[in-house]
Amino acid sequence: MKRALLALLICLTGCGAGSAVSDYGTVIEGALGTTTRVEVTKGQRFSLAVPDNASVGDNWELVELPDPKVASYISEEYESEGEAPGSGGTGYFVFNAKWPGTTEVRLFNCWRCKDRAQATPESGEAIFAVTVKDTE
Repeated sequence: MKRALLALLICLTGCGAGSAVSDYGTVIEGALGTTTRVEVTKGQRFSLAVPDNASVGDNWELVELPDPKVASYISEEYESEGEAPGSGGTGYFVFNAKWPGTTEVRLFNCWRCKDRAQATPESGEAIFAVTVKDTE
């Protein structure tokens, strides 16, 4: 049920090139195999960024939505670092901080595979431990 809801939400909010989101808010960079702490204030837009290059096999996905009371998912975006084939870029998962609290966001990179069931040894997660604080 969660996966179906997540897929529907992603389709409704838009993703990748052509999406209407141009404000990524505060950008927090993460990486495969790491846990990154994120501190934002209530009402703040923020993006979780990961290195992304589909031409070499990257396939990032949001594992499950964070606690919607703490942070709401807006969209997935991608920005290329160049126009040459294979130049890669950055994937952005955009959120809005809602209410004070903590939640975890897990992004999975299914490297050179189509889904988690076919995950290769190079596949893995980037984890973001999100804390939303009241406005200061």
